[in-house]
Amino acid sequence: MAHFKKKQAGSKQEIPTSAMPDVVFMLLFFFMVTTVLREVTLKVRVNLTQAENIEKIEQKRLLSYIYIGPERLPGNRLGEDKVQIDDAIIEDIGAIRTLMYDKLREQPKLIVSLRVDEASEFGLLTDVQKELQQASTFRINYSTRREP
Repeated sequence: MAHFKKKQAGSKQEIPTSAMPDVVFMLLFFFMVTTVLREVTLKVRVNLTQAENIEKIEQKRLLSYIYIGPERLPGNRLGEDKVQIDDAIIEDIGAIRTLMYDKLREQPKLIVSLRVDEASEFGLLTDVQKELQQASTFRINYSTRREP
C-alpha cells in the first residue's frame, strides 16, 4: 500500500504592503475633493419666520441660497435691506436673473431657497421673485424655523 503525501508550499505567502501609502493618499485626496466644507459668510441679518408645516430637503447639493435682510455694518449696526447670493451683496436686482439662470444651466434640478429676515420689506422679496421667474427658476423654497 502506497502512502501519498501532500505537497506543502515551502515559502510563506505575505500580503504586499508597498503600495498601501499610495492607496491611502488617493483615498484622502478623493475625500478632500468631494467633501463640501465651505460655509457662506452672511453679510445680512436673517431672522427666519416661524412655521408649523416644514419639509426638510434632503439633497442639499441642489440648493442655492438667496439671503434677504438688513445689511450688517461695522459696530453691530444694521443698514438697508440687501440681497446676498453666495458671498456677495447684489446691488442691481436685475443681476439676479443672469446669475440664477447660469446656476440653473449648471444644475438643471436647482432649488432656490429664499432665506428672508422677518422684518424685511415685502417689495424687495417681490422684486427678487420676479427676477427668479424671468430666469426660469421655478423651484423655490422659503426657509423658516419650526415653531416651538
